Amino acid sequence: MQENRLAQKFTFNSLMKFSIPTMIMMVFMALYQTVDGVFISNLVGEIALTALNIVYPYTSVVIAVAIMLSTGASAIIARDMGMGETRRAKENFSFIVLTGVMLAVILTVFGLLFIDKIIWFLGATPRIHKLCYDYLIVMVLSTPLAMLQMLFQTFLVTAGKPKLGLLLTVSGGITNILLDGLFMGPLNMGVRGAALATAIGYSLTAIYGLGYFSLNRKGQLYFVRPRLRMKVLKNTCLNGSSEMVNNLAVAVTTLLFNIVGLHFLKEEGVAAISIILYAQFVMTAVFIGYSNGIAPIFSYKYGADDLVQIKKVFKLSIFFVIGVSAIVFLLSFVVSKPIAMVFASDNPYVLELAVHGFKLFAVSFLFSGINIFASALFTAFSNGMISGALSFLRTFALLIIALLALPALIGVDGIWLAVPVAEGIAAVFSLAALFIYRKKYHYGGSDGKLYNTAA
Repeated sequence: MQENRLAQKFTFNSLMKFSIPTMIMMVFMALYQTVDGVFISNLVGEIALTALNIVYPYTSVVIAVAIMLSTGASAIIARDMGMGETRRAKENFSFIVLTGVMLAVILTVFGLLFIDKIIWFLGATPRIHKLCYDYLIVMVLSTPLAMLQMLFQTFLVTAGKPKLGLLLTVSGGITNILLDGLFMGPLNMGVRGAALATAIGYSLTAIYGLGYFSLNRKGQLYFVRPRLRMKVLKNTCLNGSSEMVNNLAVAVTTLLFNIVGLHFLKEEGVAAISIILYAQFVMTAVFIGYSNGIAPIFSYKYGADDLVQIKKVFKLSIFFVIGVSAIVFLLSFVVSKPIAMVFASDNPYVLELAVHGFKLFAVSFLFSGINIFASALFTAFSNGMISGALSFLRTFALLIIALLALPALIGVDGIWLAVPVAEGIAAVFSLAALFIYRKKYHYGGSDGKLYNTAA
């Protein structure tokens, strides 16, 4: 039996060593998805990119369900391992993976039966209907692969193998990019080629994960006969609800951004907004990666009743998040123009809008790190209610209010300031939640501070 890496005594160096693969993985995922969009725009055309955006809500549902299951179950499984319930952890792991596959099959059948109605419902026009169909049909058929990829990426971290998860993600991303160029270039397969490249990228992690967790019987996690535990499934869904809300909210708020952008700045405004949202995705990926990477540590230590380590990892995490938030904020001013030029070098007006907007938008990076960390922390402690509430406020309720109110009050700059205002207010709620629950989850000292500096 291999020693579980989650059981080690973490210092700053070992914590970074454990979490860096997940951070790199998330940054790489953000980068290759951005490159994916660049390929489609340049090799097929802007109308093809529009078609992909139309069907995005359907694919986001699949991703949201997979993330809900993986993050929600990860906390439960890691806690079981921390308590020494290794058999129960394997049974719950096997049960959740089986549940994910069954849900993926249901979504696939639903998608195939109603694909035409789904496309029209999402707002396709006759001009782009065929493009939407060509892309979505492949993505619907690859739903089980997408589900398994998301599940195994998270569970490899839970199993103490973050480097393996990183390797698979990088391999899948590079494969996706290379096949994008081949399928949409020399083979001239259009958007169906883009979807096929994505599906093949999914398959690397999905197929390898099935083999790894089936054959590696010496690891901390592997497939066993699953036990039907509806309470585990209920807690998994509740616990992972915040991450699901995050992904579903992106589709809704992106649509609202587009509506407001069209009203104030026409098509050029929507283009500038798209550039900024791409940049946000890449620059916040480090916070998402770190928070997801260390979440199993908190779950394991909480299950093992290791209060000293809980306090220490929390303290180190707070220092890390604050430091990186400041760095990302300052870096955004340096890279704002180069990033915008990648997308809009031939359009001075869009370039000017994006650079100006990004400098206002960058304020959000001072707050987004602590918000992402707080939500992931409560997920790790299996408090899905608080985690979900924080995510709902940050990514949906506060952002929608800000998007509706600020542009009406102060004009165009209100569009760029909507996310910073929403993140700033959400940070107040995040800090309040961290303070209120500091004793329940033992990361706070008896002196009322958020952490015990003597830990």
